[in-house]
Amino acid sequence: MPGENLSRDEARERAALLSVDGYDVVLDVRSAVGEGEAGQRTFRSVTTIRFRCSEPGAGTFADLVAPSVTAVTLNGRELDPAAVFDGARITLDGLAEENVLTVDAQCAYSRTGEGLHRFVDPEDGEVYLYTQYEPADARRVFANFEQPDLKAPFRFAVTAPEGWTVWSNGAEESRDGGVWRFAETRPVSTYITCVVAGPYHHVTDTYRRGDLEIPLGAMCRKGLAKHFDADDVFLVTKQGLDFFHDAFDYPYPFGKYDQAFVPEYNLGAMENPGLVTFREEYIYRGKVTRAAYERRANVVLHEMAHMWFGDLVTMKWWDDLWLKESFADFMGTFSMVEATRFTNGWTTFANNRKAWAYRADQLPSTHPVTADIRDLEDAKLNFDGITYAKGASVLKQLVAYAGREAFLEGARRYFKRHAYGNTTLDDLLAVLEETSGRDMKAWSRSWLETSGVNALTPVPSYGADGRLAELAVEQQGAELRPHRAAVGLYRLEDGALVRYARAETDITGARTVVDELAGAERPALILVNDEDLTYCKVRFDAESLAVLREHLGAVADPLARALCWSALWNMTRDALLPARDFVALVLRFAGRESDIGVLQMLHAWARTALTHYTAPGWRAEGAAALAEGALRELRAAEPGSEQQLTWARFFAAVASADEHMAFLEGLLAGTAAVEGLDVDQELRWALLEPLAAHGRADEAAIAAELARDDTASGKRHQVRCLAARPSAAVKAQAWAQVVESDQLSNALVEATIAGFAQASQRELIAPYASKYFDAIERVWAERSIQIGMDVVQGLFPSLQGDQATLAATDAWLTAHAEAAPALRRLVLEARDDLARALRAQDRDASA
Repeated sequence: MPGENLSRDEARERAALLSVDGYDVVLDVRSAVGEGEAGQRTFRSVTTIRFRCSEPGAGTFADLVAPSVTAVTLNGRELDPAAVFDGARITLDGLAEENVLTVDAQCAYSRTGEGLHRFVDPEDGEVYLYTQYEPADARRVFANFEQPDLKAPFRFAVTAPEGWTVWSNGAEESRDGGVWRFAETRPVSTYITCVVAGPYHHVTDTYRRGDLEIPLGAMCRKGLAKHFDADDVFLVTKQGLDFFHDAFDYPYPFGKYDQAFVPEYNLGAMENPGLVTFREEYIYRGKVTRAAYERRANVVLHEMAHMWFGDLVTMKWWDDLWLKESFADFMGTFSMVEATRFTNGWTTFANNRKAWAYRADQLPSTHPVTADIRDLEDAKLNFDGITYAKGASVLKQLVAYAGREAFLEGARRYFKRHAYGNTTLDDLLAVLEETSGRDMKAWSRSWLETSGVNALTPVPSYGADGRLAELAVEQQGAELRPHRAAVGLYRLEDGALVRYARAETDITGARTVVDELAGAERPALILVNDEDLTYCKVRFDAESLAVLREHLGAVADPLARALCWSALWNMTRDALLPARDFVALVLRFAGRESDIGVLQMLHAWARTALTHYTAPGWRAEGAAALAEGALRELRAAEPGSEQQLTWARFFAAVASADEHMAFLEGLLAGTAAVEGLDVDQELRWALLEPLAAHGRADEAAIAAELARDDTASGKRHQVRCLAARPSAAVKAQAWAQVVESDQLSNALVEATIAGFAQASQRELIAPYASKYFDAIERVWAERSIQIGMDVVQGLFPSLQGDQATLAATDAWLTAHAEAAPALRRLVLEARDDLARALRAQDRDASA
């Protein structure tokens, strides 16, 4: 990644100097098909930028990452490309007050999902293109000023192969002789411009609301068309548009609304105005649970919220990334719960999204929601659990603190005041202070400008009559914050733990007494942060913890039960609860969990506990118990239910004994069965991977499965299964393909890494710990930032889980104090996870 960074100071200087009036971008992607020339495949990109300069005579630079530049013309003056282009920047000197820059370049197609990604479908040989830019990869496709506060209107024209369809942000204006021209956009940032091109399957619909009419489109590869439930995507889309029009009182501002599901996508989705892109895994090839459809609906609505938060109004620099991501994460769940069939979305938020936030907020790289982003590498790494999930959690609390209507009215004023402009934190606080009457600056100082998570613990005392004499809540943490929180009291009634008293209160300082609950009947369970109003780790008093150990499955309210599970998981991660105890709770109570999303999280946590947090000497016993428990629940589940499918997948993931392997083989061969369980193609791959990892499925068996499913999805599964095999030669080949070569696409790099690291193969992959530390600085320097992140995070030797690996990590950090800050951050985070695992193992060993 040499020479491709951009600092905040450079961006500020350029923004003070320039204002951009418009772009005309002309791309010729006919080279995407056919054999192509030897070496890197490229396409022609001709960009004309009209811009003004506040200091005539001054100089600046345009951004472009390309193999070569054919011509550069500034105000009619031809510049020597060799003299002004260094591979990442075009030097521009002697600017006039009004300027026209034209750059004719050969840009490279991407295989890493950054820039203009080119994908060849192995099923039919068709080629598909799409762009992905955030935070700064538009410069891989056309010359520009790559920073969010230099917004401008864009016109795109694309020459494409015969038989293709092309889309961009603007509506199609014409197509003639293979040239597709699109309407000019409203002023937007470079990173949300978009082009999608290829023989995509395309479905259309229309959203109508009074006089407003929005054309809707949805597309996917032809090979996925038979699986594409576009009607459900359109249903959620229309429900979301209804909700946001009511909530924001600002009509959708970008004309049409297309949604493209594209292959080998690095993200969940991207909010390009008028042309949202999604990873195609949201088109389900087999049976999935309601939780999968809920996740997709949440992503659809998250991206839709960005049309206002992020696209209409955009942050000035990546410091305020939260101004779009925190809001979209919150509004995605908010709108989903209120406007769609997924009314339990806040349970998923509490159990899933907040777990991501709690982890991120306890890493050494934790940062305030409003972060200090020095450059683009910092920005890339800050699309994290704090910017998304903690920020959304803080906004959820803000709604409780300021009131729903004050919050929404603040949003309305924000949009109308700053439409098509750029903002900072102060701009948002100003409107919220107007509408709520609250001191938003004090709230911001506590919640947005400090880092870390508080723990809230109930401290009850009882009178002689057995009733609550006093209930205090103690707060721990480096920064003691004001929390608007509910405290619930629960008792056992007919075998169920039900709430009989509740108080909503402001928790401040180290100790707060909840006066409203004094004199209440003695509770079996005290749940702090009931209803999940604030952002905190929940702790239990001793009596409540003892009750949960015996009656966790009896907590009647799904959200309260999810909060209890989340609290117990945080205690496990913090080495306050032995990991084997958490596994035992899952084995005892997970079978009673009605919320399928919560059940899936419990399975993921149980696997993490077993793999990383249990004492090594207990792992074999724990693995056997988990596998037996999963098989028992699989057989007991209602035939054909989503619980049955979820337990089947979990059983496959934890199975290791010979008899369990034989059962998986039987399910694949059709000689074994579970009533109601449909072993479709996606489930077949899930059953095959553990067989490959345990040496029960060889290369021929994997090839035979690919023959059944010779698709892009099948290829990814095949690569993962091949890398999972327990062979030194296999591991050496996988390592070489990912670390020593750049031939694999981003999706196949991800699949290879996932197969490489198997918990059952710790000794086999142990030699790669030292190789990892020898390689990562070179990989970071030579590969794209996305692939660098995949390698550094995915191949860290966490499975070794010992003091020697921790010492090796510390030695690398000491010896590489001057390494790229973003690289050091990733290694520091992995080190922290390993140190946490070792503390948890010590706690588990003492149980």
